[in-house]
Amino acid sequence: MAQASTSDGGRASPPVRDRHLYPPPELCYNPDIERTTSLPDDASLNTTARMAAQFPVPAYERQELVFAQAFALLREAIAERAFPAASVAVTHEGKLVALKALGRFTFDAGAPEATPSSIFDLASLTKVLATATMAAILYERGLLDMDLPVASVVPEFIADDVRREEVSFRMLLAHSSGLPAYEKLFLRAQTRDQLLSAAFATPLAADPGSQAEYSDIGFIVLGVALERLAEESLDHFCQHEVFGPLGMLRTAFNPPSSWRSSIPPAADDRSFRQRVIQGEVQDENASVLGGVAGHAGLFATVEDVATFAHAMLQGGRPILRPETLAVFARRESAPSGASRALGWDTPSFPSQAGKYFSAAAFGHLGYTGGSLWIDPQRQLSVTLLTNRTWPDCKNQAIKQVRPRFHDAVIEALEANR
Repeated sequence: MAQASTSDGGRASPPVRDRHLYPPPELCYNPDIERTTSLPDDASLNTTARMAAQFPVPAYERQELVFAQAFALLREAIAERAFPAASVAVTHEGKLVALKALGRFTFDAGAPEATPSSIFDLASLTKVLATATMAAILYERGLLDMDLPVASVVPEFIADDVRREEVSFRMLLAHSSGLPAYEKLFLRAQTRDQLLSAAFATPLAADPGSQAEYSDIGFIVLGVALERLAEESLDHFCQHEVFGPLGMLRTAFNPPSSWRSSIPPAADDRSFRQRVIQGEVQDENASVLGGVAGHAGLFATVEDVATFAHAMLQGGRPILRPETLAVFARRESAPSGASRALGWDTPSFPSQAGKYFSAAAFGHLGYTGGSLWIDPQRQLSVTLLTNRTWPDCKNQAIKQVRPRFHDAVIEALEANR
């Protein structure tokens, strides 16, 4: 379990008061969910009672035959140096039908081989596995009003622009807050507090709610706001509310040093940290934040990510109610033309998900080369983890690999029904 650090920029867990954080479940369930939410017809998002966590049933004995073309695409990508290592998991109709690793930790012929137990830097998959899921849990418990102004929880966010008072939690989750996509805050901040101050003061690039622009800055702010609502740090909350209940034993922020030999290096950082980045977060802003941030920082095996995806295909059980998941996985109606749900993305055209995922699907990408797509209609999840940022971030070939790989997976499943 990842522990909060007090050595990186003075990071410490927010104070916890001497009382139970949450009221009894029957008192804190959000009463508006059932009244305002239309559920998909899909049977996986029904209103039955929450069930105990279940793992997808291992059924990948025939994976080499069934997914031969999909695996060949990844081997070809490795040979063409799109990324050195890849790990794949596919769940379908409650079964784990593929669990495969390919390549080596680096392009060096003597580097360790990747295995299904290899642990990858998930980068922005943190946004959905941790941050958006924390938001969903708080929403379900009646502790988060989606349309509440963020400044009411993070008053430092107001700065000198009155438009910032309009920015809501919903806008941060849907990437429509008006905040810019990315800023190299780490170049002018040496501690967590300094970087957060810079994030809170980052100027808006557009009017709140006027357009959707994917924003790391927005999720940095969101992570802090959620911590204040929960009175607990993001990593600790997710450990006991998400990863622990799902049995995700190889998932953590700031992975322990004993995991390092199982983690493919993410980058050879010659410009900022002046070292090989292995076992610590690749994202520089998240690094200055102490490795725990709303936008990046999480590490996991591909099987753990598939376990999370399987829970989502069970309607969120046992960590969420199906009604809550439906709220977060549904594409937002505004701004017009946007593909974003709350934290999640949905397939658009063209899409990194390929051409076969249904309109009910939701997923996300990670800068280090990971992706997760979940399709309740097909009862399918596809997880692909890579370290495409090795040795640096210049190679963008993953953008051609992902859609072809996803298409090959679904074509294989259709051919073998």
